[in-house]
Amino acid sequence: MPDVLIPFLLVGPILLLLALGIVTILIREQRRRLVQEQEKQLLLAQQNEQLEQQVAARTSEIIAQRNDLEQALADLRTTQSQLVQREKMASLGELTAGIAHEMQNPLNFVTNFSDLSVDLVAELEEELAKEQLSEKGQHTIQQLLQELIQNQSRIHQHGHRADRIVKSMLEHSRANSTQRQATNINTLVEESLRLAYHGWRAKNKDSNATLLTELDPSLKPVLVLPQDLSRVFLNLLTNAFYAVAEKSRQAPPGYCPEVCVQTRQVGNTVQVRVRDNGNGIPAAVREKIYQPFFTTKPTGEGTGLGLSLSYDIITKGHGGTLSVDSKEGEYTEFTISLPLDPKKRLA
Repeated sequence: MPDVLIPFLLVGPILLLLALGIVTILIREQRRRLVQEQEKQLLLAQQNEQLEQQVAARTSEIIAQRNDLEQALADLRTTQSQLVQREKMASLGELTAGIAHEMQNPLNFVTNFSDLSVDLVAELEEELAKEQLSEKGQHTIQQLLQELIQNQSRIHQHGHRADRIVKSMLEHSRANSTQRQATNINTLVEESLRLAYHGWRAKNKDSNATLLTELDPSLKPVLVLPQDLSRVFLNLLTNAFYAVAEKSRQAPPGYCPEVCVQTRQVGNTVQVRVRDNGNGIPAAVREKIYQPFFTTKPTGEGTGLGLSLSYDIITKGHGGTLSVDSKEGEYTEFTISLPLDPKKRLA
C-alpha cells in the first residue's frame, strides 16, 4: 500500500471516534438536562404540596374564625333579646307598682268605712230598740239591718283581700326580676288557678267550670323567676276560662266546661300542662298565636300581647319551651317545659 493512502485510512477511524465522542457528550448533556428537569418537577410538586397545605390550614383557620363570629353574633342576639325582655318586665313592674300605690288609698277607705259602717249599724240597732215600732216594722228593719251588716262584712272581707293583692304586687315590683328563687311550682300553679278562676267568675257570674288538678307531689323546687312565671300561668288559665265560656254560649245542653292543670317531671325538665275543652285554635292561625298583638278575640277583649310575652318569658327568660296542641272544636293544651338546671340551658 502506498504511503500516500495511509493518512486517508487513518482519517476514517478518527472521524468515527470523534463522532462517537460527540454523541456521547450530547447524550450525557441530554441526561443531565432530564435530571435537572426531573429535579425541577419534583421541587415544583413539593412546593405545590406545601402551598396546598398552607391554603388548607388557612382555610380551616378562616372557617374557625367565621364559626366563632357566627357564634358571637348568635350570643349577641340572644343577649339583646334578653335585655329587651328584661326592659319590658322592668317597665311592667314600674307600671304595676304605680297602679298598686294608687289603689292603696281607696282600698284603705273602703275597709275603714266598712268597719265604721258595721259600728254605725250596731248603734242604729240599739237606738231602734228604744223606739216603739210595730212588730212588722221591727221585723222588716231587723232584716234590712242584717242584710246591711252582711254586705258590710263582705265589703270588709274583699277589701282586705284586695289589699293583700296590692301588697303582693308591691313586693313583686320591689323584687329583683333577674334574681331566681327556689319555687314550688305546684303552689305557684294553685295560686294562679285560684286567681284566674275568681277573676273569670267576677266577670261571668252565671258561668261555671270544673277545675281538675293533677299536681305531682314529688316535684322539687325549681330555680325560676316566680313573678314572671305566675304571669304566664295566669295568662294561659285566663285564656282557658275564656275559651270554655265562649263554647258554653254556643254548645248544646249537656256541655260541661273543664279546665285541667297538670304538673310532672319528665327527665331533666318540669312540665306544666294547661288544657281546656273549649273551641280550640284554628289550624290556620296556630302558627301566629305567639306574634305580638295577634289575637283571635273580638276587639276590646284582648291586646294580643299575653301569649307573646308568655313565650318570651318561658323561652328567653327561663330557657324552656312553650308548645300548643289543639283540635278545633274540641280542646286546646299548652305545655310548658322548664329545665331543672337553668344554667345549662341559659349558658
